[in-house]
Amino acid sequence: MKLSHVSLAVLGAAACATSIGPALASSHREAPGITEQPKVDGTDFYMFRSYESGRQDYVTFIANYQPLQTPYGGPNYFTMDPDALYEIHVDVDGDAVEDITYSFDFDNNLVGGTGVTVPVGTKTLAIPLRQAGGITAGDQSALGETESYTLSVVTGDRRSGDRSSIGTYTKPVDNIGNKTLPNYGAYANQYINDISLPGCGSGRVFVGQRAEAFAVNLGEIFDLVNFVPVEGDSAPGAGDGGGFPGGITQDRANDDLVGKANVTSIAIEVPIACLDADGDGIIGAWTTASLPQAEIEDPSPTYEQTSLYGGAYVQQSRLSAPLVNEVVIGLPDKDLFNAAQPTQDSALADYVTNPTLPVLLDILFRDAVNNTLGTDIDNLAPSNLPRTDLVAAFLTGIEGLNQPANVQASEMMRLNMGIDPTPRDSQSSFGVAGDDLAGFPNGRRPGDDTVDIALRVAMGALCHPVPINGTPTNLGYCSPDDAPVGNVAFTDGAPISAAELKASFPYLNDPLAGSPN
Repeated sequence: MKLSHVSLAVLGAAACATSIGPALASSHREAPGITEQPKVDGTDFYMFRSYESGRQDYVTFIANYQPLQTPYGGPNYFTMDPDALYEIHVDVDGDAVEDITYSFDFDNNLVGGTGVTVPVGTKTLAIPLRQAGGITAGDQSALGETESYTLSVVTGDRRSGDRSSIGTYTKPVDNIGNKTLPNYGAYANQYINDISLPGCGSGRVFVGQRAEAFAVNLGEIFDLVNFVPVEGDSAPGAGDGGGFPGGITQDRANDDLVGKANVTSIAIEVPIACLDADGDGIIGAWTTASLPQAEIEDPSPTYEQTSLYGGAYVQQSRLSAPLVNEVVIGLPDKDLFNAAQPTQDSALADYVTNPTLPVLLDILFRDAVNNTLGTDIDNLAPSNLPRTDLVAAFLTGIEGLNQPANVQASEMMRLNMGIDPTPRDSQSSFGVAGDDLAGFPNGRRPGDDTVDIALRVAMGALCHPVPINGTPTNLGYCSPDDAPVGNVAFTDGAPISAAELKASFPYLNDPLAGSPN
């Protein structure tokens, strides 16, 4: 399974003939329908060979949900939806159908049926808060509401396949603040659980609030990209006056999420032996959240029941490669994409073969980019239509790197498990484009700057030579003439690096505290 070298061959006419679906960068409130169900809104999906010391024989999956969590968002904070199923699906043979599903089912309970109560005169009444005192790793007696989840593994179809219950575990309370949780790291770490997976060994699981790691200049991007998206420094974060005058300078102040917001992470570490059923070492994966089909509002709601749910589960959210639904799928089809399975992606193929984002960037920035670069380009958008370079990067994987044999093109993250993980402090934020084959789009790590990578790939980076094992290599999907700005360092100016994050499971940093703020 382990590669002795990586040879990147041309995708060629075979891929052009394959039915293809949507692709490209993270999902926060990405579709009209999901804004009504924030508890099941998937924000980011990560999949990578574990780079924690001694864990290189494992793959880590992290599915983040509930976007834009303000740390001080009390008093109820961000519990998961007990009526929903949150799932991570793995396709081991490239046919766009799940072979393994890791299923998470949540339950919330009030301690004693009431939560914390206090005497008030002759009455004993429940307090309005989740806690009545400090909480530590060894003492949670002041916590009045608990949250747990049951982890199951399903082989075959996610609904009709063989289901094995792995166990029920506790989800730590969110980081309310330093007075309630004086050492949140020690408190949360006790909920990193060892698990036994049937027939393939042991792993680990953690579900809980984490600090957001998706670096993005969010407000300006969706305000018609309200900056010149070209690197203003000679190197990301250099700040030395190099680069292109007029371009945006790398600065944490450009980032609207990192250091400002939290998410809820579902993280599971699985032995490679559990995932390599067909022996080629290449897998695809995505995450979904589903709710029962019917909902009836209860006119007399209780803590246990505000609505009645029934019927088959219906998929509400779907996510693999980051920003697909946000900047690739057209507005009329965003909710359809969230509900679709990978086998249905051909219905939305035109959004990838003829992407609109490069056209929009040309409309918005042709003059600004030409002025910044000192060029006179009459169209910034790549002309190689259909975009077989995007098909390879996001739908099929790249031949010789992470494309499975007989692949069914579909929108999912793909990972070659035979490529050794790169230690945290040696990782390139630009993944494969930065000559780090263990990074995006060969899976995705928390320190991969997927916004910059996606912008560059959308504007034709794969039409120009990319460094592979130190050697500039033309992948053959298109030529430099097809992408006149494909070698330009497009960026949103919001940097991220693995060195800013944890070097061990669950890799994302402890969540920001609600107090002091």
